[in-house]
Parts: sequence; structure tokens; C-alpha cells
Amino acid sequence: MKALIQRVSEAAVTVGSSLIGNIGRGMLIFLGVEKGDTEKDGDYIAKKIAGLRIFEDAQGKMNRSVKESHGEVLVVSQFTLASDCRKGNRPSFDRAEVPEKAKKLYMHVIEKLKQQDIPTASGAFAEYMEVRLSNDGPVTIFLDSRE
Repeated sequence: MKALIQRVSEAAVTVGSSLIGNIGRGMLIFLGVEKGDTEKDGDYIAKKIAGLRIFEDAQGKMNRSVKESHGEVLVVSQFTLASDCRKGNRPSFDRAEVPEKAKKLYMHVIEKLKQQDIPTASGAFAEYMEVRLSNDGPVTIFLDSRE
């Protein structure tokens, strides 16, 4: 499972003209589920997201988690994180999990974050979405549950 994490001052996702999810200060998470991923991968990713100390403390050091800084999380499914670009110029998505399994694991990560009392919004799984964000820093972190 892969997660691309961006620290944001705000983020929102729409489908068509409908606002699906939005947050203020916090993290925008693009989550990609790969073949072979399990709930254990989701548990790892959710725990890492909740514990990442990428928010500033009183001294201006990145030393606080999203929960400690009273931030929010927006999780957006992103199967393209499972892309393979080693051959040619057109990405292959063969490593992406089938939608039924991927959605289950995507929802598992969201539920795990909510269980930690982190305000969590989400995009719409398998929909064409427009994501708007104001990157804060910028701070961008990449997690891979297999590494």
C-alpha cells in the first residue's frame, strides 16, 4: 500500500459540481492499494499517518502529529500510485488491486484514522475527482507499507 502525504492548509475534493470532502489544516493523503495488500498494510499506513510528526511545535520544528496539532485528514483513492513506468512511456497499472478489494482496504484505512479520533474526510472511490489543495511548506512524504 502506498500513501503520498501532503501537509496542507486546506484541501477539498469534488465530483462533478458536488463537494465530497474538505478539510482545513492537516494532511491530504493519496492512497494507492496494490495487489497483495492486506488489512495489516492498512493498519501500518494508518498508524504512520497518525504518528507522523510533520507539524510545527512552538519552536518551529516539525515535531507534532496531525492529532497533536488538531489537524484533519482527507483521504483520496489513487490507483495510479501503483503505476509501473519502467517500460516505455505509458504507465502500466497491473500492480493496482482490483476495485472491490481496493475499496475495502481504502475504507479500512479511513476507519482506522477515525478510530484514533482524527477528523477524517474522504473522496469518492473509483470516481473522477477534482482535488484542490493549498500545500503547506511544501511538505510531501511518501510511505510504502512494503518498505
